[in-house]
Amino acid sequence: MTFLEIDAVEWFGYAAMATVLVSFLMKSIIKLRIVNALGCLLFIAYGFLLHPISKPIIITNVAIAFINMFHILKNKTFN
Repeated sequence: MTFLEIDAVEWFGYAAMATVLVSFLMKSIIKLRIVNALGCLLFIAYGFLLHPISKPIIITNVAIAFINMFHILKNKTFN
């Protein structure tokens, strides 16, 4: 399936990229981390959708998602 000669998997990658990019527009660090973590989850899915799968994309975004979740939980616990 393609739209504008771009296949669905690539569109998924663009959605992940846009989500991460938008996260840096957030004024609240917690909102930034939440939106960025969502972008990471999208990138993880994108890494699995690629053929062959992209281990560097998956590993990097799993690590970033865990870092974001750590800071989100830390801030919710201590605030």
